[in-house]
Amino acid sequence: MSRLLVCPPDYFQIDYEINPWMKRDNAVVPSRAVAQWQRLMQVLEEDVAAGVERMQPVPGLPDLVFTANAGVVAGRRAVISRFRYPERRREELHFAQWFREQGYEVLTLDESLYFEGAGDLLGFPETWFGGYRQRSDIRSFPRLSELFQREIIPLELIDSRFYHLDTCFCPLSGGELLYFPSSFDAYGLAAIAQRLPEERRLAVPEEEAIRFACNAVCSGKHIVIPAGCPRTMRLLESRGYLTHEVELSEFMKSGGAAKCLTLALD
Repeated sequence: MSRLLVCPPDYFQIDYEINPWMKRDNAVVPSRAVAQWQRLMQVLEEDVAAGVERMQPVPGLPDLVFTANAGVVAGRRAVISRFRYPERRREELHFAQWFREQGYEVLTLDESLYFEGAGDLLGFPETWFGGYRQRSDIRSFPRLSELFQREIIPLELIDSRFYHLDTCFCPLSGGELLYFPSSFDAYGLAAIAQRLPEERRLAVPEEEAIRFACNAVCSGKHIVIPAGCPRTMRLLESRGYLTHEVELSEFMKSGGAAKCLTLALD
């Protein structure tokens, strides 16, 4: 993730409840959210040396800030998300417009196929994994596999707290996987084990999984991780990664952290 799409949190707040983390009475503090987001951008641009492209925030679309859900990019092709909840569907037009203006070939799935972008499609160069049940539809993956000419292994998400794959599953640049095993059923765990030997699977403890330890941004040897995950940071550092801790508590109120706030464009 060396080139990223982000969106400033000018209109970020909790207007509705569409996952277990979102509570309208747990209001976002706008000044704190802006400061946390700006610090994240500083770390990404200065410490990680990632290229960051900002899209324009839109009034009335509080979750546009979570650009990981814009879609999935491979080369100069972008498949735009089909959101399950009506509250987020207006975002689709704005994401599609941004990609068209940047010269991407914009593709869409059939309206009956829910698919929530890089929130639910992650992986390694040889194999991609797709999270389903909570938000994305398992039927979307054969079509995406056809479009991108990649094998996609479906993984059922069985814990409602981890409603997108990127909240519990983080592929790393060295070939390891940072993940929370209890998010997956027996089939999913077997599918992961079949493709990743035990020494490449790095399990995080539950107390840090709910701090969104897996919702990290990995760029080369740099990993940007939400604050409050010391055991995960030590584990990553033992594998030679450089960790950068960022406080993202305002965004965690809405069920997202570092990875949710970025979309890989490379």
